[in-house]
Amino acid sequence: MRQVTYLSFKGQPIYIGMDVHLQKWVLSIYTKEFEMETKSFPASVEIVSKYLHRMYPGADYYSAYEAGYCGYWVHEKLVSAGINNIIINPCDVPTTDKEKKRKRDPVDSRKLGRSLRNNELKGIYVPDKKQQEDRLLVRSRYDMVKKQTRCKNQIKSVLAFFGISITDEKVNNHWSKAYINWLCGYSQGTNGKAIRLKTLIEELEFVRNAISMYTKQIRSLSKEERYKRDAELLTKIPGISTLSAMIILTELGDIKIYNRLDKLCGYVGLIPDEHTTGDKEKKTKMTKRGNRRLRRILIESSWVAIRKEPALYLAYKKYSQRHGKAKAIIKIARKLLNRIRCVLVTGKEYEIIQPQIIKAGDEKDVA
Repeated sequence: MRQVTYLSFKGQPIYIGMDVHLQKWVLSIYTKEFEMETKSFPASVEIVSKYLHRMYPGADYYSAYEAGYCGYWVHEKLVSAGINNIIINPCDVPTTDKEKKRKRDPVDSRKLGRSLRNNELKGIYVPDKKQQEDRLLVRSRYDMVKKQTRCKNQIKSVLAFFGISITDEKVNNHWSKAYINWLCGYSQGTNGKAIRLKTLIEELEFVRNAISMYTKQIRSLSKEERYKRDAELLTKIPGISTLSAMIILTELGDIKIYNRLDKLCGYVGLIPDEHTTGDKEKKTKMTKRGNRRLRRILIESSWVAIRKEPALYLAYKKYSQRHGKAKAIIKIARKLLNRIRCVLVTGKEYEIIQPQIIKAGDEKDVA
């Protein structure tokens, strides 16, 4: 009679490092003491889940993979399958020099599995489905604006290459309808210059229409119950438009996860890098880590804010004399971010501090 042995890993943690690709996933499976195996799987959560439950039944499963092309759907399916998953910023995975120089999929999955077992990994914030879709909408407009700039530069490049300049005094180079019509005059014909200009003008018109469509959708989104109150609060702050407010809200998500201003500044990327050793402390340029979209919109909004709020203008003048204009506007962006965090946390409208007018003869009393 054949004897059957039933395995049980009940109560034991199993750690899985996942190197996720389009067609294939590489998994490194660890217990508390050992690396059990490193194995390739088809890109399917169902297949991975069945294998884990068959080979390690009853265990508590913990997995991690690096943020990348696949977004959050793998994470959502893993969690639905009963696997406690986190998504990791690739820059935050502990790596040896040897692993950097001999990069392979099994090496990457082992790093993740080993670091997960040693409790060295911290997962990123995972937005809900609605926020993911809204963020995609806002980012799509952002990308289209960049395409529009590139297309305009390409048109200018063609004009400069052939020495074409505006001769009509009624036409100015501000991409008006008259300017586009003037450009179309050089896009007639079958020569290379005409075909190139015609293609670029058509592309520009398409991108402009797309930007207009995205803008209408985003403005409509700002009036939904989910965003309406917060968007209204943000637009009360000098320098923040409705579009800027929606970028901020969709990128940040739940403001309560940033319990300190420094943590929020770190996410945005408004902090310097630091190199400290022994008694020497050195702070370098602004970090390249962080959300580049948020950082850009905050800096752009800061230039507007210093023209609208006297207190920020005076602070900018003070900082620029000491540190220069580039560093000064970063400090203003931090102040603006602090105002944003404050109104979102408290739910109270921002009020501009009006400068006090000192009358003649009252200087001594003020002092």
